[in-house]
Amino acid sequence: MSNPSRAGLAVAGLSLGTSLNPLNSSMIAVALVVLREDFRLDVATVTWVITAFYITSAAGQPLMGRLADRFGPRRLFMLGMALVAVTCALAPFSPNFVFVCVARALMALGTATAYPSAVVMVGALARQANSTSTRPLGRIQMANTSGAAVGPVVGGLLVSLVGWEALFLINVPLALAALLMVRRFAPADHAREQGSAASLLRDSDIPGILAFVGGMVLLLMGLLDALPGLRWWLLGGAMVLAVLFAWRELSFGKPFLDLRLLGRNRPLLLVYLGFTVFSAVYYFAFFGLPQLLQEAAGYDPGLVGVLMLPLAAMSVVITPLAVRAIDRSGVRRVLIAGVVLLSVAAAALWLLTASFAVLLVLALTALMGVPYGSVSIASNQGLYLSAAPEDKGVAAGIFQTCRYVGAIGATVMIGIFYGNGVNQENWGRMVLVMLGLCAVTFVVALLWRERKTK
Repeated sequence: MSNPSRAGLAVAGLSLGTSLNPLNSSMIAVALVVLREDFRLDVATVTWVITAFYITSAAGQPLMGRLADRFGPRRLFMLGMALVAVTCALAPFSPNFVFVCVARALMALGTATAYPSAVVMVGALARQANSTSTRPLGRIQMANTSGAAVGPVVGGLLVSLVGWEALFLINVPLALAALLMVRRFAPADHAREQGSAASLLRDSDIPGILAFVGGMVLLLMGLLDALPGLRWWLLGGAMVLAVLFAWRELSFGKPFLDLRLLGRNRPLLLVYLGFTVFSAVYYFAFFGLPQLLQEAAGYDPGLVGVLMLPLAAMSVVITPLAVRAIDRSGVRRVLIAGVVLLSVAAAALWLLTASFAVLLVLALTALMGVPYGSVSIASNQGLYLSAAPEDKGVAAGIFQTCRYVGAIGATVMIGIFYGNGVNQENWGRMVLVMLGLCAVTFVVALLWRERKTK
C-alpha cells in the first residue's frame, strides 16, 4: 500500500475517533426523558449525565494533550479508544444513575485523547501523504462537525428502537474500528520520555495538573450552576486554584503548562481568545435558536431538528473549500473572511424577530454554517502553526477546552436573556450581543500573525 493511502486511512481512523466526543455530547440530549423515567429522576438530576461529560472533556483535553506530547500520540489514542470501548460495553449494565454518570465521564476522558493525538500526528501524516497539514486537519474538522450534526438523529433512532443503553453500545464498534485503523496505518511514535516510574511521576507536575483540573472543574460547575446555591463558592474556589496553579507552573522546572512560554507566544494566545469568543457566538445560535423555534414559534422538536441540520451540513461542505483557500491565500485571510461572514450571518438572524417562516429559518441556519466551517478550520490551522512542535498536544487540548468554555458561556448568557421568556424580543437582544462578540473576534483575527520560528 502506498504511503498516501496509508496516511489517508490513518487520518480516517483519527477522524472517527475524534467524532466520538461531539457525537456523544449531542446524542444524549434525546435520552434525557427516558433516563428520567427509568431511574425516576427529576429534571435537575438527569442533567448531570450531560454535565459530567462536558466537565470531564473540558478539563481532560489539555491533560491528554500533554500525555500525547510526552509518551506518544498513537499510543495514547489507542489507549483512549480502548477505554471508550470497555466503558461503553459495561455501561448498559449500570445498576443506578450514578454509574451512568461515571461511565459518561470515563467515556469523555477516553474520547478526549483523540483530537490532541490527531494534531500531534498531523505533521507526520502530511509528510507521509506529501500534502499540507490543512488537508488532514480539514478532514478531522469535518468529522467533528458531522458528529455533532448527526448525533440527535442517530440518538433518536437508537433510543426509540433499543433504549438509552444503545447510546453506549454504538461506541464499542466505532472505538474499536478507530483503534485498529490507527494501530495498522498510523506511523509509530518517535522515542518519547523514558525512565523509572518514580522519575516519570516526579517530572509529571502532579500538583500543577491537580490544580489545573480542579480549577477547571470548579469554574465550569460554577458557570453551569451545577450545585444551586453554591455558584459563587465554586467560582471563588476556582480562582484560588488558578492562583495556586500559576504559582506552581512558574516555580516548577518541568511544568505541565509552561506559562512563561505561553505568555510569549502571542499568536497562540490570540488563537485561544478568538476561538473562545467565536464558539460563544456559534453556540448562541446552536443552543438558543432551537428553544426560540420550539417555544416562540411552536414548532415540533422533530421539525426543529430538521431546521437546524443545514447549519452543520453547510459547515461540512464549506470545510474542504476553506482548506483549499488556506493553501492558496493563507490562514489569516481565510480567518478574517470567515469572521466577516460570521458577522453577516449573525446580523441576518435579526430577521427572526419578524418571521419564523420555514424557508427563512432554513436559509439562516445554512448561512450560519458557512462561517462556522471556515473559521473553525482556519482556527485549527492557526493553532497548528502557532504551537511549538513539542507542545502541540497540550496546545490542542487547551484549544478544545476553549470550545467548551465558549459553549458554556453562551449557555449561561442564554439563560439570562431567556430568563423572563423565550420570545422574539429577547432573541433580538441576543443577536446584539452576538454582533458585539463578532466585533471582538474580528479584532483578534486582524491582530493574529503566523508565529515566527527560529
